[in-house]
Amino acid sequence: MQKRYSIGVDFGTLSGRAVLYDLSTGNSLASAVMDYPHGVMDRELPDGTPLPADFALQHPKDYLEVLSTILPKVIASAGVDPREVIGLGLDFTTCTLIPVTADGTPLCFLPEYQNNPHAFPKLWKHHSPEEDAQRATRIAKERGEAFLSRYGGKISTEWLLPKMMETLRLAPEIYHTAAYFVEAMDFMVWQLTGKLTRSASAMGYKALWHKREGFPSKDFLTQLDPGLANLYDEKLAGPILAPGSLAGTITPEAAERFGLAPGTAVAVGMPDAHVAASALRVTSPGTLFCLLGTSGCHMLLGDREISVPGICGFVEDGIMPGFYGYEAGQSCFGDLFGWFVEHQVPAAYQAEADENHISIHALLTQKAAALSPGESGLLALDWWNGNRSILVDFDLSGMILGMTLLTRPEEIYRALLESACFGTRMIVENYKTHGIPVNEIIACGGIAKKNPLLMQILSDVLGLPVKLAASDQATAQGSAICGAVAAGSKNGGFDTLEEGALAMGRLSDLVYQPKAENTAIYNQLYKEYATLHDYFGRGENNVMKRLRALSREGWRP
Repeated sequence: MQKRYSIGVDFGTLSGRAVLYDLSTGNSLASAVMDYPHGVMDRELPDGTPLPADFALQHPKDYLEVLSTILPKVIASAGVDPREVIGLGLDFTTCTLIPVTADGTPLCFLPEYQNNPHAFPKLWKHHSPEEDAQRATRIAKERGEAFLSRYGGKISTEWLLPKMMETLRLAPEIYHTAAYFVEAMDFMVWQLTGKLTRSASAMGYKALWHKREGFPSKDFLTQLDPGLANLYDEKLAGPILAPGSLAGTITPEAAERFGLAPGTAVAVGMPDAHVAASALRVTSPGTLFCLLGTSGCHMLLGDREISVPGICGFVEDGIMPGFYGYEAGQSCFGDLFGWFVEHQVPAAYQAEADENHISIHALLTQKAAALSPGESGLLALDWWNGNRSILVDFDLSGMILGMTLLTRPEEIYRALLESACFGTRMIVENYKTHGIPVNEIIACGGIAKKNPLLMQILSDVLGLPVKLAASDQATAQGSAICGAVAAGSKNGGFDTLEEGALAMGRLSDLVYQPKAENTAIYNQLYKEYATLHDYFGRGENNVMKRLRALSREGWRP
């Protein structure tokens, strides 16, 4: 029997990774990773042009360079014939939006726009359009727009519409020159297939599209700005395809550039968090699956529409065909711990880690694990990058309460771990309060594998067992499953995402069980967290917003 393979490519916030899977066993045979040469541009453009506060841009050259590097490498490492690779799927962080010409060329590639920040991809955590998001939400509420209830009652600055409003307001030449605005995942699928297609998942969660009703009305867009009237008809034109659909096949030009065989099936792109469902065998309601990386995404399947305030939205067929996919999230998860390690750890701790040949994260985790819940006397709000759910407010900021002259770094580190878990519990409680059952938890992503202390705290805080993905590359595995579904069973793949999930999805044997004595203490701490959450996040004390406003006035790149 001839072997058949599929490749999943996961484009994260800082790097891209390709993993090649054997479809007969579901096992990964090889992987390759590469960091983006330009990383996240939040201070200046490559030519030195300074960026305003809260900008977060990327360079599409990085996506192309990464793909042309890691695809040939993963095929060579696995020792397979490219003609045996029947499918490819890819996922991206969203909303990451690129203005392009009619042939798909990013405007930032054109000499006349290389110093214009709005010509570059605006990353998901590009938070400068917060006022646009608030204005769009206010107008939608005033008009009684029905779509708003599907998105927790607010339009997030992380989504497409505020980014478009900002571009039209500050750089109308970019808005009008661009033939299209495309999600980064759709841009890369276009590069591979020569066809512009749109991800139904991205359009549903980030662009306010509904499978039955379409996009919001022109009247709504016109009230936002008359220049936006034809946004959905023109700037977002293109077929919208469901998860696992065939977007097209590899063109001869792309085959030569990226090392694959012409005619290889390419699946429509997917948001990174959503595509993990099939790798985790999530094919029915009741299971909360969490992608824990730079940010955190917390998703569920449902069999009916339920409006839940503060979530990122629910979309029919948005995660798994046949179900409504519910999404909420935390805009700062791994970034929070990374910030502390990068900016707040004493030199003596780094020296101790070096002496023991371990990472500073590992050292802090060891020291933090020796502490009992509540022992530090600290409590933190995990809003270092604003709040995605359930407040949907990116003018909020982080806080640590209870520090003294005796407070040690490991105590702060543990408090930050706990705060991230409290933020997750806030999301879980919000789901349950509004009729979405949460019966079990599955976590995936690098942090889930690397930090057992965090996973134990998460189980203790939630009072539920926490299962793990078998693979530390669940998103890439989910994309590979999509690639195999796009190829279809006639070519050695699968006909549905559910079939692919049951054939290739894997969970680890390791399950974190809640410790009753820890859960009892965390229940007390969570009450205090919830009090601070509402005090600073629901308008009783807007000091965070006032401080942010002062900071922006004094911003210097």
